[in-house]
Amino acid sequence: MKTAIFLERDGILNLVRVEKQHQQVPLTLEEFRVNTEAAPLLQKLKAAGFVLIATTNQSGLSLGGVSRRELDRMHEVLRRALPLDDILVCPHAEADECPCRKPSAGLLTEAAFKWHLDLERSFVISDKWQDAAAARTVGCTSLLINSPWVGTTHHDFVLPDLTAIIDKILQLQTSNRTLAA
Repeated sequence: MKTAIFLERDGILNLVRVEKQHQQVPLTLEEFRVNTEAAPLLQKLKAAGFVLIATTNQSGLSLGGVSRRELDRMHEVLRRALPLDDILVCPHAEADECPCRKPSAGLLTEAAFKWHLDLERSFVISDKWQDAAAARTVGCTSLLINSPWVGTTHHDFVLPDLTAIIDKILQLQTSNRTLAA
């Protein structure tokens, strides 16, 4: 089975504005800014053999704030800039209580089925507690960038930046290989 890195889109793979202590996700291609510093870091993960999957809650689809066409255009830019294998989207609003909206783990289990993943050997990278909660549900290791959105739920690691997170994952992967040998 393969191992994966699940990456939160907003705040990790693309840059977001913060207003009144809330992230403002891009609603148009013109507002969408790829985090170009992530590209060489993700290349290291690809070289280590990980499947890279972006996951994102996009309630703007169901609430009418963003069109599917515009979201697809943003994701095409993301795919061209970063070595992603897949992008999985929950289009539902929080009130819908669907199983794919993080903190539920539906996007992770969908990816596990589609990509034949070993979730217990996989990792989730984010800056939000919702992703850590989804990771815990399915046994992934969660690594969060220290942010105002980390929350108080369980998370395995909180690190200062994406570079530190990638280094930690590669260290953990090496440790697991050594233990398995």
